[in-house]
Amino acid sequence: MKRLNLLAGCLVVLCVLLSSCATASFSKYKGVGRVKRYDFYSAQLPDSFDGFRVAFASDFHYESRFTARRLPGMCQALRSLDADVLLLGGDYRGRNGGDVTQLFQALKTVETPCGTYAVMGNHERGQADSLARKAMQETGVHLLEHKVDTLWRGKEYILLCGIRNPFDLKQNGVSPTLALQEEDFVLMLVHTPDYVEDVNVAHTDLALAGHTHGGQVSLFRRWTPAHFSKYGNRFLTGLKYNSAGIPVIVTNGLGTSRKDVRLFTPSEVVLVVLHKKK
Repeated sequence: MKRLNLLAGCLVVLCVLLSSCATASFSKYKGVGRVKRYDFYSAQLPDSFDGFRVAFASDFHYESRFTARRLPGMCQALRSLDADVLLLGGDYRGRNGGDVTQLFQALKTVETPCGTYAVMGNHERGQADSLARKAMQETGVHLLEHKVDTLWRGKEYILLCGIRNPFDLKQNGVSPTLALQEEDFVLMLVHTPDYVEDVNVAHTDLALAGHTHGGQVSLFRRWTPAHFSKYGNRFLTGLKYNSAGIPVIVTNGLGTSRKDVRLFTPSEVVLVVLHKKK
């Protein structure tokens, strides 16, 4: 019995050490594990948007593992992207509470030519929902709930679509993109990648999602004991495709849910650079 207890204790210590080492920051920004860049090519993209830079951050769960001392590093990382627009993917308040006003005041320091747009996550319920809405209004964040906005460069534009509560398909199971034109370039912002598989999102050129946390604990980016998606590990992290071939970029996010631990799933902010496919 003593040997078993000693072995169990050693395993706990090993897991803690692995968690610390395996999620060590690859970036120079304290509290942000890495800055992940994607270059996305599309023939649909207007010429004037060639090189357009999209910053994307999600799943803050403020304060969870992502605490106030990590806010400056997050803001520095996001500002370093020199983005044209900042997109926020939901889950702003941690399960044990957190001052979302403080979070959004920090995000306000990340200024972009096209502003900041956001959707809500599954943790925006009750008080967390009303506090997030209030903070967005105070800081000039555009909340897109089953709405489409237009981003202009001169006389050319791309469309930005935000999805309202993607878990309630009875109310939100018809994508706003169905009313758009095939020739338009459409960027979708949605909390969970499951939505792009559950729903017909035709006319979407690229979707951005979070919610999965990369599994929080993952081996080789393929296996995780946590199932944040009903599709298992299919949309775990990175660039994936739905059954119709529509691409979705899934971020690990910044905070943690359920347990404040990460193992081989570094927290991240994402940069997507759009390119005109010739």
